Amino acid sequence: MSTQHPASGARPVFSHDGIAFGCDYNPEQWDRSVWREDVDLMREAGVDLVALNIFGWSHIEPRPGEYDFDGLDEILDLLHAAGIRVNLGTGTASAPPWLTARHPEILPQVEDGTTRFPGGRQAWCPSSAVFRRYALELVEKVAERYGQHPAVELWHVSNELGCHNALCYDDESAEAFRVWLRARYTTIERLNTAWGTSFWSQQYSDFAEILPPRLTLASRNPSQVIDFHRFSSDELLGYYRAELEVLRRHSSVPVTTNFMVTAHIRNLDYWQWAPEMDVIANDHYLDNRLADPTAELSFAADLTRGLAQGGPWVLMEQSTGAVNWQPHNLAKAPGEMTRNSLTHVAKGADAVCFFQWRASLQGSEKFHSALLPHAGTDSDLWREVVDLGHTLDRLDEITGTRVQADVAMLFSWENWWAADGESRPSHGVDYLSQVHAAHASLRRLGHTVDLVRPGADLSAYKLVIVPSLYLVRDAEAEVVSNYVAAGGHVVITFFSGIVDEEDRVRAGGYPGAFRELLGINVEEFAPVLPGQRLTLASGMTATAWSERVRARGAEVLDTFADGPSAGRPAITRNVVASNSSTRGVARYLATSLDPDALDAVLRDAAAEASAHPQGDEREPGLEVIRRATAGHAIAGDTAAASDTPRSYLFLINHSAHDVETPARGLDLVTGDTVDNIARVPAGAVRVIREDPAR
Repeated sequence: MSTQHPASGARPVFSHDGIAFGCDYNPEQWDRSVWREDVDLMREAGVDLVALNIFGWSHIEPRPGEYDFDGLDEILDLLHAAGIRVNLGTGTASAPPWLTARHPEILPQVEDGTTRFPGGRQAWCPSSAVFRRYALELVEKVAERYGQHPAVELWHVSNELGCHNALCYDDESAEAFRVWLRARYTTIERLNTAWGTSFWSQQYSDFAEILPPRLTLASRNPSQVIDFHRFSSDELLGYYRAELEVLRRHSSVPVTTNFMVTAHIRNLDYWQWAPEMDVIANDHYLDNRLADPTAELSFAADLTRGLAQGGPWVLMEQSTGAVNWQPHNLAKAPGEMTRNSLTHVAKGADAVCFFQWRASLQGSEKFHSALLPHAGTDSDLWREVVDLGHTLDRLDEITGTRVQADVAMLFSWENWWAADGESRPSHGVDYLSQVHAAHASLRRLGHTVDLVRPGADLSAYKLVIVPSLYLVRDAEAEVVSNYVAAGGHVVITFFSGIVDEEDRVRAGGYPGAFRELLGINVEEFAPVLPGQRLTLASGMTATAWSERVRARGAEVLDTFADGPSAGRPAITRNVVASNSSTRGVARYLATSLDPDALDAVLRDAAAEASAHPQGDEREPGLEVIRRATAGHAIAGDTAAASDTPRSYLFLINHSAHDVETPARGLDLVTGDTVDNIARVPAGAVRVIREDPAR
C-alpha cells in the first residue's frame, strides 16, 4: 500500500494496494476499551482504509484554543500497527457548541430570512469569515500534527460540503454575492443586461442594492437565482481551497472531499469542483423514494466516473442496509449490499467504503446501518460484510482499469438549476427525470453510458444523448453540431437549446441553439396536464409534453395523433452530410415518451450509430459492464501500465431468477473457469477475467 508523493508542482496521486475496503470510524463515540476490539474486527473483515476525525472538532478542541489529540494519536497508531491506512478528516464539518455560542453570527439563514440553529450539523454559513478563521486554525493544528504520519493515505476535507448549508441568505452572504457579481460582470449595466432587469422595474443603479434571491411575493428573477446558485457553489469551493492550501503546507498526501452525486442533492456544480480533487470521491445511498433506486445508483456511478474523467474513483460512503433519513428506511435484501458495492466497482470505483464501522447507540444516526450492526458479529449482515471483504480482495487486479463505453450523455448541474426554475412551462416536467429516463432506457438496452459535461470532447463516442438541455452556451452547442458534422449520431430531447447562459431565450423558434442541426422549428410548447396520455401515429405513447413542430429539412419519423399538437411531428431525423463520405444524424424527440417507446427510439438510434450494447435487453435484470486496461498508462496505475491487455466482464444480476450469458475466462468471484456460458444466480455478481481469445 502506498501513497505517491508528487514531484515539485505535480499533483499528488492517490493509490492503494488493490481495491480499498473502508469505512468511517467514530472512536469518540466509544470507550477506549472497545478500540482494540474494533481494529481486530476490521482486520477480520478485510477493512484496510478508515476515515477518522470527520466530526471530531469538539473532541480535539473542546474549548477555544485548547487541543487534545491523545485519543486521535492512539487510534491512528493502533490502525497503523494493524496495517490499516487512514483517510484523515480535517474535523471541520460541524462547528462545536462553544463556537456557535460565542459567535451566533456564523449561523446560516434560509431563503425566508430565518436563522437555523445548532443541534444538527453544518450549522454555519459558507460566507462566514469568523467560521473560516476558526476552522482553518483547526486544520492547521491537525495538519501540523499528522501531515507526516505514516498511516495517513488521504486527506478528507470537511464532509459532504453543502449537504445542508449550500445556500445561505444572510447579510454576509449578500455582500459576498455582490463581490462575486462585480467580478463576473464588472459594471452594473452589464449585470442589468444579463439579468433582464428591465422586466418588472428591477433595474439596479448600484451593486449595493442587490440581495440574495430571498423569498418574494411573486416569482423571483430567474437569472438572479441561477447566478446565486453559481455563486454558492463557488463560495463553498473557495472554502475547500482554503483548507486545501493549509494541508498542502504540511503534507504531500492527496486531498479530496466527498461529493454527493445523488438524486436529491443539486446545489454544487461538481464539474467546477472535480479539477480541484486529487481523487474523485462520492457518497451514495439507495433512495427508496424513487421508483427504481437501483437504476439511479447506476446513473450516479456513471456520473461520478464522468467527474473522474473515466479514471478510478472512491465510493466514500454507502450503507450496508437501511439509512435513517428517508420516510421509509428499508433494509437491504440478503446479497443486495454486495451487489450494490460491486456495481460501483463495475462502473469504475477502486474503493468501496461505508458509513460507518460500528452502529451508533445514540444520536440522530443510531438507526443507520453499519458494517458492525447492533446485533454484533453473530448476524447475517456481519457475515456478508466479511464475505464482501474477501470478494474485494479477489478483485484487486482490476484496480486502475477503465470502463468501456461508446455512448455518452450530457449532464449539467447548471442546467438543472435553470430548467427547474419557478416560471417554467410545466411543473409536470423536471430535468432530472428526463435524464434518468434516458439513462434507464440505455441501461435496459444493455449500453454502458459515460456522463459528460456540455462542451466536452465527444469524438470517442458513437452515440450522444442530450436530454432537456434547456441552458446551453453557444460553444457547447457548437461541439454537438461539429460532432454530428464529423459523422456522429445524436438524440436531443424536448426543452433543449432554449436559453443561453444568462437564461435569455434564443429567439427565432425553439429548440434555439439546436434548431439548424435538427432541421426543425418549434413554434410553441404545448404541455399537457398530469395523467393525460398522448398517442403517436405509430401507436407509441407519451405524457407531459408536446410541441408544435415544423420540419425544416428533417425527416418526420412519427407524429402526434392526438393532444394539443395533433398532426405535428413528434420524432424527427435529420441527416447532416459534410461531404460525400461523412454523414451524421441528429434525432429529436418532442415529447416525453413512455419507457417502451423511448427504448424503441434509442434502440434504432444506437443501431444506426453502430453503438453495440454490452448486455442483452432480453435479460433486463442483468447489467453487463466491461472494465479494461487503457491504451496508455495512468499515473500510479499498474494495471493500465501492463504490457498485456486485460479486460473484465461484470455480470450483475438484479433479477430474482438465474440468468445465463455468453462469457469466457476466469470468474474472480468464485474461482471457476467459464467456458462460453456464464451462469449468474439470482441477485449475484460474477466478474470474469476474459480470455483474450473470446
